[in-house]
Amino acid sequence: MDMITRIARQFEDSAQLKQRAVEVLAAPIAQGIELMFNALANDKKILACGNGGSAGDCQHFAAELIGRFERERPALAAIALTTDTSILTAVGNDYSYDEVFSKQVRGLGQPGDVLLAISTSGNSKNVLAAVDMAHQREMTVVALTGRDGGKMNERLRPGDVHICVPHERTARIQEVHLLTIHCLCDGIDVALLGEEEE
Repeated sequence: MDMITRIARQFEDSAQLKQRAVEVLAAPIAQGIELMFNALANDKKILACGNGGSAGDCQHFAAELIGRFERERPALAAIALTTDTSILTAVGNDYSYDEVFSKQVRGLGQPGDVLLAISTSGNSKNVLAAVDMAHQREMTVVALTGRDGGKMNERLRPGDVHICVPHERTARIQEVHLLTIHCLCDGIDVALLGEEEE
């Protein structure tokens, strides 16, 4: 297979998954928007955690809320728990890497806040620990996973939202996660500002 054909197949695979996934994901994404908007409208915040590419997604999400997505609006309260290297290395060294997010949720999370928990497999130990701590802190959770949702299925409670991409391949799952993040940001903006005039 030549490289152009291989690239074209990547685009086609990604587009096909997004077309198929919308039937499964539109409703939980809408629930996630409602959960996040209600928190932000009540002066609560959103904490976000994940590893690797999912860590990048957390930072992207927080940047869109603190800065702006596509329209001007006041800054919204969001913190990516993936960015403070002193906290990450101190907790990882002194305790365990499994606690790098849960310690931050314990210190920063308040009742009514939302945790955005991202794990393509649904099995990341430190993300699962953050979910457990969020529940202890009387927070709700919006989980972004893939495949069969992994252990995240066991951790979530009624009132939480699970957005699980129906695919096995990490790259494809991450591509849908990014689109989901943009949907969340767009939905929050619409809830705050109303529909844009054509």
